[in-house]
Amino acid sequence: MSTNNIWTHKGTFLLAAVGSAVGLGNLWRFPYLAGENGGGAFLLVYIVTLCIVGVPILIAEILLGRSSRRSPIMGMRFLSRTHKASRAWESIGWLSAAAALIILSFYSVIAGWALHYTWRMLTGALIDADAATVASGFESLLASPSLLTLYHTLFIAASGLIVGLGVHRGIENALRLMMPALLVILLVILTYSVMHGDMPAAADFLLTLQLSDLSFEGWLAAMGQSFFTLSLGMGALMAYGAYMPGKASLSRTALAIVIIDTAVALIAGLAIFALVFGAELDPAEGPGLMFTTLPLAFTEMPGGSLIGAVFFVLVIGAAISSAISMIEPVAAFLVERFDLSRAQSVAIMTIACWGLGLLSVFSFNVWASDSPFHTALSISAFELMELLTHILMPLGGLMVALFAGWALTHGEIMKELQTSEGWLHTWRFLVRFVSPAAVAFIFLRAIPQIEGYLIPLIGAVVIVGAFAASRLFRAKHQPKH
Repeated sequence: MSTNNIWTHKGTFLLAAVGSAVGLGNLWRFPYLAGENGGGAFLLVYIVTLCIVGVPILIAEILLGRSSRRSPIMGMRFLSRTHKASRAWESIGWLSAAAALIILSFYSVIAGWALHYTWRMLTGALIDADAATVASGFESLLASPSLLTLYHTLFIAASGLIVGLGVHRGIENALRLMMPALLVILLVILTYSVMHGDMPAAADFLLTLQLSDLSFEGWLAAMGQSFFTLSLGMGALMAYGAYMPGKASLSRTALAIVIIDTAVALIAGLAIFALVFGAELDPAEGPGLMFTTLPLAFTEMPGGSLIGAVFFVLVIGAAISSAISMIEPVAAFLVERFDLSRAQSVAIMTIACWGLGLLSVFSFNVWASDSPFHTALSISAFELMELLTHILMPLGGLMVALFAGWALTHGEIMKELQTSEGWLHTWRFLVRFVSPAAVAFIFLRAIPQIEGYLIPLIGAVVIVGAFAASRLFRAKHQPKH
């Protein structure tokens, strides 16, 4: 990788990583999952899992990117060779590329819904609308393949344009503008919620610890959300880490990413639930919270249409900052491997995602009741894409943890982390044993058919993985005679 692609300021990596992490997961998925699973109890499990699973793997993924100074695919090829490891570890790069491609394909469709609601709010189309009207409007949107395709196309084209302009002119400049702007908008929404919503009820719901309200399913959802919120296992942080200046503190930066990402999710949750409770609506609405319950809440408040439009602009901006992080790893690989121009590589990635995204578009309408996926798997194309990402991302994260924990030498890790021996040993223990166990849990839980064998399988995966990794890398750590 050319040194010209190093971020011009060490703080830019933080903006990029936060932009990758802060997206629909914070503004859409976190609030509705918390609403369905008891609020404060969900938040507790979420934060604990972030600390013992998210942070160690986050550091590992960035560390691999900065060590290789290459795209995830080429970087893992380089690291496997230089550490005399099996070529099977190169699959980390390919798994992350597949995850990014699939996620962006349906992520772009969901982000397109926010484009639709921004326009509806700006035009005042939802003023004085009742619950039935709002729900019917959302159903009409999903039933229209032409509208969904239009929004999907606009969103992915805008994201591709930013990445196509390059690391500095495109990604860096866009993030420097977008991330502060998104923070300001989020604070505006929070202020509005304090003034016109029921903030005490929201705080009580989201912050009061009631472990009895958290089911086993909710506990699993909190673990999964803590992993997926940081964009682990899809190559974005590895790709951005390759551009990270060598003098920037990796540990402090990783901690800052987690704190900011959690703060955004918490602020968004408080703001959204304050509006929901203020309008006396149901906080446990599920996935429809943002696109049916929240628009209804805005229509019942002063200046709600304008603030609603501002909120959906926030959603679009957060989604774009995440989308560009999904395009970059694959685009960077195409540039490195095939010597394509950045414009060509980005065009290939975005066109592929756009085409794959049409499967999700049609799953809501044309193929809603009858499709090849329903016939073969009894699920829609959209549900299949979600299922694949819930397998690919944890599997990639598991392999990143094992490779970083067992393949990299003490000296390499110390050079990159620039930290104390105590933290290095703590991180290494977490990334070798604790994080893989938790990620194996998340990974195996994504496959419904194995639920009855979940605990034995987790134990087997972790024991076999740790043993194989230790045997694989033991020879390189033994002293030479």
